[in-house]
Amino acid sequence: MFEVVFDCETQKFFDTVEEFDASKLGVSVLSLYFRENGKDGEVRSFWEKDLDKAWEIFQKADRIIGFNSINFDVPVLSPYAPSYFSKLPHFDILAHVRESQGKRVSLDALAKATLGMSKTDTGENAILYWQKGDRESLEKLKKYCEADVLITRDLYDFGLKNGYVKFVDFWNETREVKVDFSYPKEKPIAQTSFF
Repeated sequence: MFEVVFDCETQKFFDTVEEFDASKLGVSVLSLYFRENGKDGEVRSFWEKDLDKAWEIFQKADRIIGFNSINFDVPVLSPYAPSYFSKLPHFDILAHVRESQGKRVSLDALAKATLGMSKTDTGENAILYWQKGDRESLEKLKKYCEADVLITRDLYDFGLKNGYVKFVDFWNETREVKVDFSYPKEKPIAQTSFF
């Protein structure tokens, strides 16, 4: 199995675009972690001008893993992406947690309670780094996006192996959310009788 874990950061804030439309935010950087058959993989990042190099990696994927990717990252990437991108096998961790929990839980909350690690920065700062545009700011932006990809990978791997993830709720109680991150079982092909 070829898996791609991804995250992207944007150039603009939502309040600067019409109709809360993620496709108008612009991509600053896209980071991917990809691996085959569960072996150690590699991380690659692509600036807006280099996004065309990412599609061949996505196209090979048996599963594309993200966090809030269906409602955010996929729409953000849509102006740059080939028409088939949204039809590829996307797996959105947040969608699965929400289905099981009944509400949204942040990546940071899940990472802290499940993995004992925190996000390294914020999406707001990522936009400010892009807008500054100097070498140091762009390096911080890239490192932040790559760190989010690795946290997403580790959260996915934990949920896949253990069948749950955790978060601390509003009342400071640790909650365990049962999840099923396994690949769908293939349905047996019905054999047509010749008699």
